[in-house]
Amino acid sequence: MELDLAGMHQLAAGQGIDPETLDAALSEALRLAYLKTPHAAKHARIELDPRAGSFTVWARDEVPGEPTEEDPHPAPTLGEEYDDTPHDFGRLAAATARQVISQLFRKAEDDKIFGAFSGQKGKLITGIVQQDVKDTSNVHVAVGDVEALLPRREQVPGERYRHGERIRVYVVNVARGLKGPEIVVSRSHPELVRRLFEREVPELVSGAVSIMAIAREAGARTKIAVRANTEGVNPKGALIGPGGARVRAVMENLGPEKIDIVDWSSDPAKFVAAALSPAVATGVQVISEKNQTAIAFIHDDQLSLAIGKEGQNARLAAKLTGWKIGIESSEAHAKKVAAAKAQAAAESAE
Repeated sequence: MELDLAGMHQLAAGQGIDPETLDAALSEALRLAYLKTPHAAKHARIELDPRAGSFTVWARDEVPGEPTEEDPHPAPTLGEEYDDTPHDFGRLAAATARQVISQLFRKAEDDKIFGAFSGQKGKLITGIVQQDVKDTSNVHVAVGDVEALLPRREQVPGERYRHGERIRVYVVNVARGLKGPEIVVSRSHPELVRRLFEREVPELVSGAVSIMAIAREAGARTKIAVRANTEGVNPKGALIGPGGARVRAVMENLGPEKIDIVDWSSDPAKFVAAALSPAVATGVQVISEKNQTAIAFIHDDQLSLAIGKEGQNARLAAKLTGWKIGIESSEAHAKKVAAAKAQAAAESAE
């Protein structure tokens, strides 16, 4: 049966598909197509002849075995091969070939995309919004010739994504899906903020400064803990930049979201105190290092600042440090301490 195998090989080569891969896929597809024809033999193979531009269906029938006393019910054997290429198989063979080539081309393109993006996981990329959407919808973002998905769960509350708008996104995952590679990106991931700072702060790239922890409530506020790895470097100053230029450049990508940059410390009390910024803690009492619980003491006039709107500042400080933080009035605590001392003194005088 005629089949333009040379032409198919040429098309496949243009997509980086080797002849062996094409021949194997085509042979199996033709074999399965043959098995669906009337009176097809159960056992068959396809022989391709690229030079002649043809293929042959070689079939074998089952031959009943001769019963013996030792084996009264022998398994059937396979007879000699014979040419069983259907005379009217041409149209079906051509359609099968087109389908195989289409599938291989699609797989090759998917492999190319997956290979290009598998190394992008965890990185910052720029894409273009493909349609106007409401905040309840998934957003499709074009990255070159590839379309990534910005799911609702990875969007920032209150952000609007307009057709043609360029946005920076964080690559959360790259996986093989039923319809090809699936690239999931995020605008709300805490690591997006890290990557944005890495674009603006050379000290982060060189290793002179490290971001040790990030706590984020996307669209509202982010807290970042930093430390210097090189003597003489001001880690907070490095992220803020001259006149606030660096942190301002990051915030331009985050809309109204505010950013607090604090000093990281291996001392839990110091770290908890810093994390509650912009409030100033007069002291921190570590209750249990094992359970990571502490109490921060704050002046009365800064209690609301330490707690934040709807508890946001205290909540982010807890996320940043990984500690459960209680907040108490410094004045009230001082009165408790004074009262306890007075009571102890009175009891000892009796």
